[in-house]
Amino acid sequence: MRVGLLTGGGDVPGLNAAIRAVVKRGEGEYGHSIIGFRNGWRGVVDGDIVPLSRSHIRNVLPVGGTLLGTARFHPHAADGGLDAVLATLEAERIEALICIGGDGTLHAASKVAEAGVKIVAIPKTIDNDVWGTDRSIGFDTAVEIATEALDRVHTTAESHNRVMIVEVMGRHAGWIAVTAGIAGGAEVVLAPEEPFDIDKVIKFLKHRHRAHANFSIVVVAEGAVPAEGTSMSYEAPVGQFGEIVAGAIGERVKAEIEKRTGFDTRVTVLGHVQRGGSPVPADRILGSRFGVAAIDAISRGETDVMTALRGEEVVLVPLPEIAGKVKKVPADLLGVARALA
Repeated sequence: MRVGLLTGGGDVPGLNAAIRAVVKRGEGEYGHSIIGFRNGWRGVVDGDIVPLSRSHIRNVLPVGGTLLGTARFHPHAADGGLDAVLATLEAERIEALICIGGDGTLHAASKVAEAGVKIVAIPKTIDNDVWGTDRSIGFDTAVEIATEALDRVHTTAESHNRVMIVEVMGRHAGWIAVTAGIAGGAEVVLAPEEPFDIDKVIKFLKHRHRAHANFSIVVVAEGAVPAEGTSMSYEAPVGQFGEIVAGAIGERVKAEIEKRTGFDTRVTVLGHVQRGGSPVPADRILGSRFGVAAIDAISRGETDVMTALRGEEVVLVPLPEIAGKVKKVPADLLGVARALA
């Protein structure tokens, strides 16, 4: 069988582990030919292929990013995109496709599946907001990076009597902000799930600096917003792909804190640093498990499904069930972040 493979959307650590698993399992166990498409769905539309064998995936486990390249491109949203996908798959004799991506890439996968293509999807996003799976590839590495950043800014915050704001990724869900905030000992965590009241934040910081300490750490998810009816008005600026402009909410919260408290306040925007570098073991293992599960499913003839981690088990969930859904941070985890302020 000739099996296509692509990585779409933003890069994350652990993608190469999944690619490696698909190639090793597919070629070694089943005798499949694995055909990689460069730069996500754009590569499928353009017919930009690279045959993958064991020699291509040697020593890629510790390497971040994706050896196939990636792009933010959705064929169903482009004129003639779906027709071009089908033409390429026919020309290259691709019998099934494994798509590794986040919500946008997987939504595109569901549209291609509706056109009759056999598809198995693998979830990846540092935001960990793909519905139906406990973990997505890349999340654990991002939390590790964000937690280390919080550990590091603690020392300069305490040395200079500052409020340090660390802005992390998380447009629709605050998984990185909440988990890294708990692990890194942040005093305030602002996440999209709970619009904040800047007056309460200011009151808390004043009390803390008066009664407990002369510094504070505030973690802000890029998608955090003030609650309606509160004293801070804000609308997140977005880029051409709908992404929130990095640093916008961090700088705005900084300005409000400095103006209302007089505290020396600084912002660190982690941005793409959260997606870079070598994947932690958890992401290497998860990518490997998802890759094996995906090629096994393809070989059994299963289609229109996504690999998912449920507890300790990797299972398959119907791809249409996840379309348009965002996995939010649960209330109990948000409560832990508040309780440890």
